[in-house]
Amino acid sequence: MNISLDIAKTYLFSNKKMTAVATLGVVLGMSIYIFMNSMLVGFDKSSSASIFKTTPHIRIYNDDIISKPLIQDTKEKYIITNPKIVPKTNTLINPKVIIETLSKLSEVTVVTPQVATSVFFNNGKSQIAGSAIGIKPEEANIMFDIKSYMVEGNFDVLKSNSNGIIIGSGIAEKMSLGIGDNVSITSSKSVTKNLKIIGIFKTNNSKVDKTTSYVNIASAQQFLKEVTSYVTDINVNILNPEKAEKTATTISNLTGYKAEGWKEANATFMAANKMRKIIITFVSFTILIVAGFGIYNILNMTITQKINDIAILKAMGFKGKDVIRIFVTQAISIGVAGVLGGMLIATVLISILKNVYVGGDIGYFPIDYEPLKYLQGVIVGLFITFFAGYIPAKKAAKVDPVSIFRK
Repeated sequence: MNISLDIAKTYLFSNKKMTAVATLGVVLGMSIYIFMNSMLVGFDKSSSASIFKTTPHIRIYNDDIISKPLIQDTKEKYIITNPKIVPKTNTLINPKVIIETLSKLSEVTVVTPQVATSVFFNNGKSQIAGSAIGIKPEEANIMFDIKSYMVEGNFDVLKSNSNGIIIGSGIAEKMSLGIGDNVSITSSKSVTKNLKIIGIFKTNNSKVDKTTSYVNIASAQQFLKEVTSYVTDINVNILNPEKAEKTATTISNLTGYKAEGWKEANATFMAANKMRKIIITFVSFTILIVAGFGIYNILNMTITQKINDIAILKAMGFKGKDVIRIFVTQAISIGVAGVLGGMLIATVLISILKNVYVGGDIGYFPIDYEPLKYLQGVIVGLFITFFAGYIPAKKAAKVDPVSIFRK
């Protein structure tokens, strides 16, 4: 065993340039693998955090009914009517009962009603189209953590101020509004109310910040000329957001209303996210494979150059497994050095980029140290380097010393 290790060490350092090239290949492959996959996780976290600022894990609402086409055969004549959306009220019946029922489910963490309505924000000659979301402040804050992205004012005041409103930073900027100012709100039902601005929030999602506001649920009901039991949506958060679609099916069967998971509600985002994952995984894994081929080629060349040495070793009594051990040890040594170097470079790159402010809706570059990706990189890197060494080592183990000496 010790002799095999000594021989492997000799081969490693007898051609330092080739060893360095192979190690560098693994270093680059490993660093890019860890960096790109950590960046992918960062993008996912950043995107999900942005979505969950305004979107619940599950939304329950009264979905529109589409009438089915009518096909009738009467003496070889067919009557076909086009499917149409059947108009109906979008209110939920007995929302209190639904909320109480859902609150008892073990996987549910928060349940809160909501009334959403389209409005116009008016200030002098300025007018902006947007939405007023009627909420129960305490419950909505637990679900969306609204307080965390308040930039001005006090969110808690909304609970005690029936004529208060919290607006997005985009609305405040466009209409030159600040804390304490009054803004006129006109709903789709031609109801106009003057509300006092008690807070301004900034989600870093420009679309939300330029169109969204929060009011008490009673104010939203008044905008729509509805009674206090009127509710358009019930929002639900669960312990594991990844199980939202499965839980949504259970809730839909339980309530009889449409229950939509956050992934279904953001299908375009999820499709783009899936494509991004495939591309980054493919590119990073391919680079590691290329690094593995580098080790394979170098060890293959070493075996060709040292064929006489291998024949002598086998003639001296070395078995095939001893020869395999020599070259696999070389590959693993290169792999370990490359993995350590790659982890170091990836850490440096992540440290630099995580402190870069890119602005816009993103803020700081969405990347951080991801232990799981480091571990995955180590396992994949060592796995590839092992087989990159094992394949040519297997070839070396089959060398017939007699045939070599005859040449």
